[in-house]
Amino acid sequence: MHVLIAGGHGQIALFLTDLLHERGDQDRPLIRNIDHANDVQWAGGAPVVVDLEATTNEELDLVLTDIDAIVFAAGAGPGSSAERKETVDHQGSTLLVEAAKRVGTKRYVIVSSTGADPDHEGDELFDAYLRAKGRADRDLAGSGLDFTIIRPVRLTDAEGSRYVSLGGEVDSGEISRGDVAGIINEVLRSDNTIGKTFLASSGSTPIENAVQAL
Repeated sequence: MHVLIAGGHGQIALFLTDLLHERGDQDRPLIRNIDHANDVQWAGGAPVVVDLEATTNEELDLVLTDIDAIVFAAGAGPGSSAERKETVDHQGSTLLVEAAKRVGTKRYVIVSSTGADPDHEGDELFDAYLRAKGRADRDLAGSGLDFTIIRPVRLTDAEGSRYVSLGGEVDSGEISRGDVAGIINEVLRSDNTIGKTFLASSGSTPIENAVQAL
């Protein structure tokens, strides 16, 4: 499988790149900063420098050549403005949705957030983040693509235990970035997750079993 990963230098993306590489898949992580290329290559990826806030349709279409699936794990990050949460977390995803439709890539997995809601109220930065994530989810769900929306609870930096809880309700208030990567890795191979939106936390079920039970 050829997988494009938006947000290719983030921790979830680096964990995922390593997992895909181990399985023999090829991935194309998107990075904004060429200085991050070595980290991505070390994990087994073939990075491409693309700024989703300044790209063109032509550039995205070229980057998506021969891609079987897209994983959107990009984000403006802590401390960014409300405007950048909109341009990266929402519009960045939607740009890739439209590119996928143009070139015929059907599979699209997005890392969202618990509480994501396009109509979420409030003036704090986290409120803007939840609105942006909710808008991205809404646009993807209405796109006609084979989507999966993963909404992790509070993220930690650990590699993970490989035991999780998935569904409309979950067992814990946190999950490691490594386990989120493990969930994505399994979701990409699991057609039963197409059209699904679910929460993800640490738990007691092996990732493979939890994904198959969705």
